[in-house]
Amino acid sequence: MELLDAIKSRRSIRKFKAQSIPENYLNELLDAGRMAPSGSNLQPTRYVVIESDEARAKLRDCSPLPFVWQAPAVIAVCIDTQAAYKSEERFKELKEANAFVDTPLNNIDAKDYIKRRRAMDEVALRAYLSLNAAIAIDHITLRAVDLGLGSCWVMMFDKEKTKKAINLDDKYEIVALLPIGYPDQEPAPRPRLRMNEVLLKKM
Repeated sequence: MELLDAIKSRRSIRKFKAQSIPENYLNELLDAGRMAPSGSNLQPTRYVVIESDEARAKLRDCSPLPFVWQAPAVIAVCIDTQAAYKSEERFKELKEANAFVDTPLNNIDAKDYIKRRRAMDEVALRAYLSLNAAIAIDHITLRAVDLGLGSCWVMMFDKEKTKKAINLDDKYEIVALLPIGYPDQEPAPRPRLRMNEVLLKKM
């Protein structure tokens, strides 16, 4: 499938067939997220795949949306809140990979660059890490379409209850739940603003 076709045909799917997802398909989704770009190559996004009946049943108390735990699989998309401590290492990796050749970044010392990142307050840092996770989520949802699967980006869940339900370490924070499965509905295209409503200006 062409990328533009996947973008145009993607819908939030809230009804799934009772059909298991091949393991290699789930791995393909995770790999799509893994390949997503991230600021300074921090790669803060982590995943928990929830497949078993027992594990999905635990989500009943975490979200008021039945299609979440009824889906054949749910991906809990998380951020490693300590990823920023690896900033210097990740920055050096980019320099060694010649990512900054012919740009001013090639002449910046890694320690100086990291000082600016660490100057962020906690709220700003969490938002920054979550933004990186959002990019990975978009990669996953589009790859799902390519594989004939559907997904829905869910944020209506209790983070603390979900964290406890999946026994997640404290250093990780759940950004979203992605129920995944074969669509059992064909939603109509969603209304979108016209181009002249989103384009502010060309300069």
